[in-house]
Amino acid sequence: MSTCSAPFGLLLATTALTTAALVGTAAAQGAAVQLNEISVEAARPGAAPVAGAGFGGVNVSGGDGGSAATSGGGGPSGVTGYVARVSPTATKTNTPLIETPQSVSVVTREQLNDRNVQSLNEAVAYTPGVSSNVFGFDPRADAFYIRGFAETYDGIFRDGLRQTGVGFAVPRIEPYGTEALTILRGPASGLYGLGSPGGIVDVTSKRPVFAPFGELWFQGGSFDRYQGNFDIGGPVEGSDGTMAFRLTGVARHSNAFLPGPGVRDDRFTIAPAFTWRPSADTTFTLLTEFQESNVPGNAAFYNLPGFRVSRIYSGDGALNTYRTDQHRIGYAFEHVFTPDLIVRQNFRYSRVEANFSYTQVDSVTGLSAQRSTGLFNQSFAAVAVDTQLEGHVRTGPVAHMLLAGVDYYHYDFASRAGFGVAPDLNLLTLNYGRQPITRPSIDRSSRQAQDQVGVYVQEQARWGRFVLTLTGREDWVASDTASVTRGVVAGPQGQNDSAFTYRAGLNYELAPGLVPYASYATTFTPQVGVSTVTGRPYRPATGDQIEAGVKYLIPGTNISAAIAGFDINQTRILRQDPTNFANQVATGAVNSRGFEMEATANFAPGTNLTVAYTHLDFRFVRQTSAVTGAAIDGNRLSGIPGDTFASFLTYLFPPSSPLRGLTLGGGIRFNTNSFADDDNTVRNPTVTLFDALVAYDFAALDPKYKGFRAQINAFNIFDRDYYNCQAGFCYRGAPATVIGSLIYRW
Repeated sequence: MSTCSAPFGLLLATTALTTAALVGTAAAQGAAVQLNEISVEAARPGAAPVAGAGFGGVNVSGGDGGSAATSGGGGPSGVTGYVARVSPTATKTNTPLIETPQSVSVVTREQLNDRNVQSLNEAVAYTPGVSSNVFGFDPRADAFYIRGFAETYDGIFRDGLRQTGVGFAVPRIEPYGTEALTILRGPASGLYGLGSPGGIVDVTSKRPVFAPFGELWFQGGSFDRYQGNFDIGGPVEGSDGTMAFRLTGVARHSNAFLPGPGVRDDRFTIAPAFTWRPSADTTFTLLTEFQESNVPGNAAFYNLPGFRVSRIYSGDGALNTYRTDQHRIGYAFEHVFTPDLIVRQNFRYSRVEANFSYTQVDSVTGLSAQRSTGLFNQSFAAVAVDTQLEGHVRTGPVAHMLLAGVDYYHYDFASRAGFGVAPDLNLLTLNYGRQPITRPSIDRSSRQAQDQVGVYVQEQARWGRFVLTLTGREDWVASDTASVTRGVVAGPQGQNDSAFTYRAGLNYELAPGLVPYASYATTFTPQVGVSTVTGRPYRPATGDQIEAGVKYLIPGTNISAAIAGFDINQTRILRQDPTNFANQVATGAVNSRGFEMEATANFAPGTNLTVAYTHLDFRFVRQTSAVTGAAIDGNRLSGIPGDTFASFLTYLFPPSSPLRGLTLGGGIRFNTNSFADDDNTVRNPTVTLFDALVAYDFAALDPKYKGFRAQINAFNIFDRDYYNCQAGFCYRGAPATVIGSLIYRW
C-alpha cells in the first residue's frame, strides 16, 4: 500500500471506537415488523422515528414508511409499485423527492423484477437522461452516460459509498442483489466529492427484514441460458427480535450470441447480510458479497471502412476470457440519540481481481484477417468510510435540518500486461478456436494509489412553503502513479489536488404536491498525468450546472411527474495540444444542455407505468480532433442520441376478470440518430426497440398454488439488427432475447 494511505490505520481505529461506544449504550428490546411485500421494502427500524421526521413535523413518505431512508442505512422509502416518494441519495437525509433541488429517479425492486433486469445497463434503460446503449452488446462492463457524461469509473455508488474502478478491474453490479437504484442527475460533488458532472447512480443492497420470507427463481432462455436465484431471510431464532439475516444468491451458466466457443456469460454471486438492532434507536447492518463472473474478453465485430460493422467477430475462443473475482464487506450503522440528533457511519472494503485476455482482428487482407492479442492481470482494492451527524433545530418560523460529515476513500490499483500476435483468421472457414493462440508474455506493469478526504456540511431550511438547500464541501485528493515498460521505469509521479464544491437549491410548494425548484451546483474531477511540455500535473477538470424544473406528486394517488431543464459546463478537460500533437493540455471544454420529462404511476397492484423523454444537446466548446488535429469546437459528442423516449407499462387483470392472475407488459426504447464520430462526418441510424412481459400468478387457479408465478421476458422482440458508433468505433446491438422464469415466493 502506498504512502498515500498513511492515515488509513488511524481512520479505522476511530471507526471501530465510535461504533463500539455508541452500540454499547443501547439496551436490547424486541420490535414487531410487518413485511408488506417481499423484496420491495427494507426493514422498519422498530419504534424509532423516521430519520428526518422532525423536519416539518410530518411523515411525507405517504407509503408504508417501511425503510430506514438513510444514506447507506437504507434506500428509497414510501415505495408503492414503481413509485418511491423519499430517497436519501440527493441529500443524505430522509428527504421527499419533490423537495430535492435536483432531478432524481428511482428504479424500484418491483420494476427490476418485472423487467427481469440482468445488468446495470438494463436497470437504467428506462430512466430519463441516461444513454445506456452506446456500446451495443457488451457483457463485460456497466458502461453508460448521464446527460452526456460517462459514469463507468466515477459515477456508480453502492449504499451511499463510492464504488470506483480502474482499467479492467471494475466491480460489477448484480441486479438481483439490489433493493433499488437511485439516479441523481447533475453534479453531486457538494456531497460526494470528485465525480462525473452528469450525476451518480446509487445502488441499494438488499437488507435483512424482521419477518420470515423466501424466494426462488429458475430461469432458462436464449443462448443456452440457465440461471437460478434465491433470496431468503428473516429474524434469527432466539434473538428476541433483535437480529435478522438475509442470504441472496445467483448462479448462471450461459452463452452469448457471439460466434464460436469461449463466449460465456457465467456468474456466481452470494451476498450474506446481517442486522443487529439492540434497541429501537440503534441499527447495525453487515453487508457482504462474493462474486465471480466469466465473460468473453472481446465483444466487438471488425469495423469496415465508412463506419460499418461487419459480421466478422473480432474475438477467438482460443484466447478470449474476462474473469473477475470480487468481494466486499462493510456495514451501515445508525444511532438515534433523540429525534433531532442522529449519527450514521457507513464503511466498506472491496477488492476486484481481473484476468483479461483477448484476440482481436486488426486488418483484413483478401480472405484472411490479421490479428493481435493482449493480456492483463489487474487488481483493485478500496476502502470507503462516511461518518455523518444530522441535527434538527428551529429558529422562530424556520425549521432547520443540518448535516455535517467527513468521508475517506482510498484505493490501490496494480496492473501487469503484455501484447502479442495471433495466427490469421481464415474468413472462408471462420476457424474460431481451432488453432492454438499463444498467451502474450508480461512485459509491463503499473500501479496507482489514491486517497481522498472530504468534509461537507448541509443546511435544509423550511420556512412556510419554501425549502432552501445549501451544501458545501472541501476535498483533498492525493495520488501517485508508477510504471515499468520492458525494464524502463517511469515514476513514481505524485499529484495533489484540492477543491471546494457546493450546491444551492430552492423549492417552493406552489400547491399540494406541486413544487417548482431551481438549483446551482459545481463539480470537479482530478486528472491523472503530467504535461510532457511543462512536466506539471494537470489541474482538475471543473464544472457547474444550472437546473430548474417542476415536480408533481398528485395528492391521493401514486402518480408522480417531473420536468427539468439543465445547462452543464465542464472546463479544463484534456485535449490534444493544437500546437504539439504529441502533448495534451487541460484547456478543453464541453457544454451539455437540454430538458427531461418523467412520469411514474402505480394505478393498482401490478399495474404500473413509466414514461421518460430526454432532449440533449452536448457539444464541444474547445476541443481538438484526435484524428485530424483540427479544432472541433461546436461539434456534438458522438454516440449520444439527441432525443430519447422510453416507456414501460404493466397491467394485472383484476380479480373480477376471467383473466385474473395474468400480467401483460411491454416497453419501447427510442433513440434518434447521433454522430458516429466526434468530427461529425457520419450519423448513426435511428433505433427503436421493443420489450415484452407475460406473467401468470397460479394462485388465481387455486389458493393452494399461492406464491407460484411464471414469467416470460423478451427483449428486442422484433429482432432489430442495429449498431451504434462512438468516437469512430462501431458496436453491434443484442438480437432478440427471451428468458422464461418459474418463481416461488413464500
